[in-house]
Amino acid sequence: MNKAFVKESDAADDEDEDFAIPALPAGSKNYMTPAGYARLDAEFNALWKVERPKLVETIYWAASNGDRSENGDYIYGKKRLREIDRRIRFLSQRLEHAVVVDPATREDTDQVFFGATVTVADQDGSESTYAIVGTDETDPGRGHIAWISPMARALLKAREGDTVSVQTPDGRREVEIVAVRYVALD
Repeated sequence: MNKAFVKESDAADDEDEDFAIPALPAGSKNYMTPAGYARLDAEFNALWKVERPKLVETIYWAASNGDRSENGDYIYGKKRLREIDRRIRFLSQRLEHAVVVDPATREDTDQVFFGATVTVADQDGSESTYAIVGTDETDPGRGHIAWISPMARALLKAREGDTVSVQTPDGRREVEIVAVRYVALD
């Protein structure tokens, strides 16, 4: 097929541009724990120094084979390269604007701030533990919640023994802060 009839664009797809970017409130800082920063930095370095150069080499080889319109290695490679470049830009911006806060070096206090590991008790007595982390580090299965989440916002600046109210999908929930610790997070 003649290349004039094939639309190939190196521009990123508009609908995919912000597919995995957790939004930060306007004007706020990108707080992160040292472990979260290290994970993003490792991903950035793996993409930039290992995966991208290999992919560029593959695309170069595929392009040298001739007709690019029906060359699967070339077409897939260019698409994957756009994805990698988009992720590299995202990681670069996140790392550039990161404010690393180490909860292990924070002075001991009973007040909840970024990096705190907080144990709360529901009205029925069941306890849950949450670590307040950056938006790029959230892992609800491990109890790591973003500092901009409704639960974290309700807990921030409260003290041990305080009861806070948080709006959940199941309705308003009252929780009592049982313990506040500042420990290194993995």
